[in-house]
Amino acid sequence: MSGANQYDVTTWPVGNPVEDIGEVINSIIADIKRRQAVADGDDGGKPGAVIYVPPGDYRLRTQVVIDISFLRIEGAGHGFTSSSIRFNVPEDEWPDLHELWPGGSRVLVDLPLGAGEGEDESTGAAFHVERGGSPRISSLEFSNFCIDGLHFEADGSELRPENTYSNRKTGIHVASANDSLRINGMGFVYLEHALVIHDADALSVHDNFIAECGSCVELRGWGQASKITDNLIGAGFKGHSIYAENHGGLLITANNVFPRGASSVRLRGVTRSSVSNNRLHSFYPGMVVLESGSSENLVSSNHFLRDQEPWTPFLGIGNGVADTHGLLHVSGSNNSIIGNHFSEIVDTHAVRPSGSTPVIIRVAAGSGNYVSSNHVVAMDVRAATSDSCYAAQVDALLATDASDGLAVSTVVVDPASVRNTVLDSGTDAQLVVDRSANAVRATPAIGA
Repeated sequence: MSGANQYDVTTWPVGNPVEDIGEVINSIIADIKRRQAVADGDDGGKPGAVIYVPPGDYRLRTQVVIDISFLRIEGAGHGFTSSSIRFNVPEDEWPDLHELWPGGSRVLVDLPLGAGEGEDESTGAAFHVERGGSPRISSLEFSNFCIDGLHFEADGSELRPENTYSNRKTGIHVASANDSLRINGMGFVYLEHALVIHDADALSVHDNFIAECGSCVELRGWGQASKITDNLIGAGFKGHSIYAENHGGLLITANNVFPRGASSVRLRGVTRSSVSNNRLHSFYPGMVVLESGSSENLVSSNHFLRDQEPWTPFLGIGNGVADTHGLLHVSGSNNSIIGNHFSEIVDTHAVRPSGSTPVIIRVAAGSGNYVSSNHVVAMDVRAATSDSCYAAQVDALLATDASDGLAVSTVVVDPASVRNTVLDSGTDAQLVVDRSANAVRATPAIGA
């Protein structure tokens, strides 16, 4: 049943959603504000509304500005498909492809961006959320549509423009303190920043497909009691798949994080939070980083896979992090790192610095960290490469036979960190820990 607070962008009388859906949605928001002007009337006042985006392509030439609570913008399909694969297929093969672009309910970000120097990041956002005063903006929902940045741009490197992950475009930018926002079932593709949220309380980022973006989920400022769950995520080599700063009570669980991001999970000043039951895959070290005093966090039951880039267009690209940095790097206190599986599957000749021993878990600073019952598989492989992204990565994932083991340090505790406990997470030969300053129990070696 339709009602006064249900809108369809294709039937709204102002603007043309195909040419500029931003103008249409802004007009709808203005109508909601005009009709819902009373804050308290008959135990109600401002119930908000639903804006429906049917399947189709809708160019966005005007930024959508949201300054009301209780608004849901929903579509009929997240529409993700790999633009990266398409742009790395020779153009003479394009006529034989079933699709060339993402689909579903698709918003094409076509904002007139400036030169970029000194430009506020929010100007490139398709959806900009901001409201001052009290209470905080609350209960916004983005559901089941695709935000497509269309193209990346040349960045001065030797990379093809479509492989730079740079275009100054953002999918959703939340600039002010907020409560109970939900981003569910969305698709984000070819955006320099998919999702940037400041000062979040009880945020839910759930069941989205966020890939081929410079950075995927960025929680900035501060926040509490939020969750990033059940997403399929993959950033570019310049950015982070999941980044959070100054958060407490953050739950990062059951995400499948694809390779190529400079980090899979990076937490800065995050406390009393959980990173658990995620599948994390990276082509670089520094997969999970707890920095700037991130403390009292649980990192548990995650599967870490670090292997090498097999796809020809991105060969030779790194994130600038040495293999001695660790797949998991900790600078904080009283964190629990328990029951994780690590697979380090690389060519020993590709280890950087050359001749160094890769590190799996590095505790660089802090005290009282508890590292227990982590299992490490380290293999020296000769990685194959391919022009086919899908075939190359699947072949690499399924290959489990290697001629030699790879020598690694499973846990390294730097002298700056003391009073840590390291149990059953590597043999004596694999642990680099000062026994006089830390409690250590090595895993028994075969035949010892």
